[in-house]
Amino acid sequence: MADQPTMTETYLETAASALALLTDPAVAGQWSRPSALQGFTVGGLAEHLALQISSVTAVLAAEPAQQVVGLLEHYSRMTWLGADLDAEPNAAIRRNGEERAAEGPAALAGRAEAALAELRTVLPGLPPDRPVRAMRYEWSLRLDDLLTTRVMEMAVHSDDLAVSVGIPTPALPPHAVEVVTALLTRLAVRRHGPTAVLRALSRAERAPATISAF
Repeated sequence: MADQPTMTETYLETAASALALLTDPAVAGQWSRPSALQGFTVGGLAEHLALQISSVTAVLAAEPAQQVVGLLEHYSRMTWLGADLDAEPNAAIRRNGEERAAEGPAALAGRAEAALAELRTVLPGLPPDRPVRAMRYEWSLRLDDLLTTRVMEMAVHSDDLAVSVGIPTPALPPHAVEVVTALLTRLAVRRHGPTAVLRALSRAERAPATISAF
């Protein structure tokens, strides 16, 4: 039996898939149009997807926070999780994407390609339990946990972007599917309870209207 890919390998493969989508001509051709996500243009959404690559180079260069938390604790601290679309944390995410999108698709492609090239060199030499700052927050995650959060973001937003420009959603690497579905299931159980999730997956007649992790 083949060895399971490492989280670094899974992240880099997923990031390569995201980069291929970001540089698809359909994205540049519809840059200023509304995306499938309310409040985001295609360009703004593309920038948010690209951030899941460039942000990792930034956190690796930053001094880690002393406190290291687990994945579920990390998400329990997220102010955007479950917040209204117009709540400030969500509005700030959209503003950041739209501001960067003003530079255009070529600039995005250049930034994302450079970031991924750097990560392909740096990430394989780092231990999976190395503490890294959790983005802009005042705590750290293990490197593998941080990469898990970025793989999930790339999976979700690759689908958003592909739908927005009318092209097929890229297939995720098999291990990425396992990682993302496991994380989203854990978050959904925490938010809705195990019974709701079990019913949604096995008993459509008793399933709740939603088990969204977010």
